[in-house]
Amino acid sequence: MFPKIQSIIDTFSRHSLSAEREEMLSQLAEYIIKKLQHEEKVALNFICTHNSRRSQLAQVWAQTAANYFDIPALCYSGGVEITAFNERAVIALESSGFQISKEGLVNPTYSIFSSSDSKPILTFSKTYDDKNNPQTGFAAIMTCDHADENCPFIPGADFRLPLRYLDPKAFDDTPFETEKYLERSLQIGAELFFAFSKVRQAID
Repeated sequence: MFPKIQSIIDTFSRHSLSAEREEMLSQLAEYIIKKLQHEEKVALNFICTHNSRRSQLAQVWAQTAANYFDIPALCYSGGVEITAFNERAVIALESSGFQISKEGLVNPTYSIFSSSDSKPILTFSKTYDDKNNPQTGFAAIMTCDHADENCPFIPGADFRLPLRYLDPKAFDDTPFETEKYLERSLQIGAELFFAFSKVRQAID
């Protein structure tokens, strides 16, 4: 891991979780553990309405956690509509130490690196059923209330988890914008690292 990312990971254990959040994250860990026990692929699709903020942050942090704990999981994201990976969320990841390159203008593709020898995490805005995402046997993790309430059925998913996060968009163009995007990114990171740490403990 790049040193700055590692220093942030080191703080994740100090994040407090409510009993409700811990239960939901434990359900995610149990899903991954069962997949591994049955020698099945682990695919996680983080879903939000526009696939621009929370679902993208979740994909990046989940894949980073999977790589960190050496768990063979592939993490994806998607939405109900196609927009673009919001630049404010990209900046939040950069401020945490990720190295990011961008290709394209309208709906750019971002290559996100957590270490000098890691494979890039490729992200761009897409629908949850995009051809680049898994079509069957995956977990649908709903990161926003709108997508969760308006998409009660995700075709192909064998597990669904309503892991909702508050939208940092509420602070766009305010003095709190940078702070709130980073806060949400770190919350997502801490929670997903908690889930993957439980997987690592279970399979060791």
